[in-house]
Amino acid sequence: MPINVRCCGSGSGAAVPRPDSISSGCAEAKHQNHKPIQVQDMLHSCHLLFICFSFLARFSNAQSNQFKGTKNYEGSSNLLDLQYHMGPILTSPINLYIIWYGNWNPKDQSTIKDFLYSLSSSSSVSPSTFDWWQTVRLYTDQTGSNITESISLSGEFIDSRYSHGKFLTRLSIQSVIKSSLDTLYRPLPLNYNNGLYLVLTSSDVQVQDFCRAVCGFHYFTFSSIVGATLPYAWVGDSGAQCPGVCAYPFAWPKYSGMPSGNKNIMGAPNGDPGIEGMISVIAHELAEVSTNPFVNAWYAGNDPSAPDEIADLCVGVYGSGAGGGFVGHVYKDKMGNGYNLNGVKGRRFLVQWVWDPIKRSCFGPNAIQ
Repeated sequence: MPINVRCCGSGSGAAVPRPDSISSGCAEAKHQNHKPIQVQDMLHSCHLLFICFSFLARFSNAQSNQFKGTKNYEGSSNLLDLQYHMGPILTSPINLYIIWYGNWNPKDQSTIKDFLYSLSSSSSVSPSTFDWWQTVRLYTDQTGSNITESISLSGEFIDSRYSHGKFLTRLSIQSVIKSSLDTLYRPLPLNYNNGLYLVLTSSDVQVQDFCRAVCGFHYFTFSSIVGATLPYAWVGDSGAQCPGVCAYPFAWPKYSGMPSGNKNIMGAPNGDPGIEGMISVIAHELAEVSTNPFVNAWYAGNDPSAPDEIADLCVGVYGSGAGGGFVGHVYKDKMGNGYNLNGVKGRRFLVQWVWDPIKRSCFGPNAIQ
């Protein structure tokens, strides 16, 4: 579902992590028909959030020591009612098609593609991106078939002309997909069987509710627009618009009170906070679109238009001991940049955990056993 911004990261979409609610790993599901956020309420919530940030900055060392030696997986609960609603999941090898919308730096494209390659590569050092995907693979359909192990980058389309402008509505994301299928020069295929379409917008493109309510979302296309019902996801580069919202913990929220010279609270392992934030949101959306592609498979709650999906339940959790604004125990490279997964070509990434249906908790391969 969309990664939703809850000044707290399915539809659906990934939400913005709110430090004071990270411990539960919850995220508010925002689908295509989500309700607008009241500005006054949002400002009040953000004010409380920033007070929390200032407090946590003082006591981060004490908090870190508090969780040393933890033996439990984060957010463990027997009360959470995550259910399978009998809909299809992505069990066949996924052919992934990327639509690069806007002005993209080849270096940033390379970083994102290396992350995607890492999902299906078992050659990386543990804890790896491949290991992380194995938790997603635990989910099955009514036949007992698991989520696929194979995600292949099968095609790319570059829409550098902003064919639908620099402001996109949620619905117009589907028109962007349609354009990539209809173009005369190297169009993407209309893959009915195992195609998954990923729309990535550059930092100068505004998308409806981006930064305010969502950092990304997934849904399915309407045949009246695209010509078929296909799963897709969208994620935006927040680097120039709201890195403190959609790229946390690599940047402070804009009005957090932190000095301008100390924007980055954790170094980005590949150099760009906005891109690093995108990678975790991409992971979030891929996990959810695989387990709930048509909003009738795996989710918690009684409302399929606003579900809690497997990544929503763990927003802000990157390591053992996460909670209260603390992302959990993660690794640091020689430059002090944070990461929790290894990938191809020596890449390192910081990616949020997802809900493990066996352990009934948030889990990642970097967990302290």
